[in-house]
Amino acid sequence: MTLNRYIIERDIPEVGTFEREQLAGAAAKSNEVLAELGPDIQWQESFVAGNKTFCVYLAKDEDIIRKHAEMSGFPATRITEVRKMIDPTTAAG
Repeated sequence: MTLNRYIIERDIPEVGTFEREQLAGAAAKSNEVLAELGPDIQWQESFVAGNKTFCVYLAKDEDIIRKHAEMSGFPATRITEVRKMIDPTTAAG
């Protein structure tokens, strides 16, 4: 099965001020839930901002992302499927 790429926007107050230990705990909880859910969802990376995180996931569909959010306790405020990717080399054609 092909997994689709998603950006998950999570509203988490003050997340940008979390200490390394708090972020490590959040990552551990996410990894625990991912292990339970199996191969239909993978976390690639997250970007931490002031009151939000932007997480990049590969998943079979939005439902499994919502299931991860419910089980982990991390909100999935907005889920956006990535249709295409571009970067500076795209200009070269």
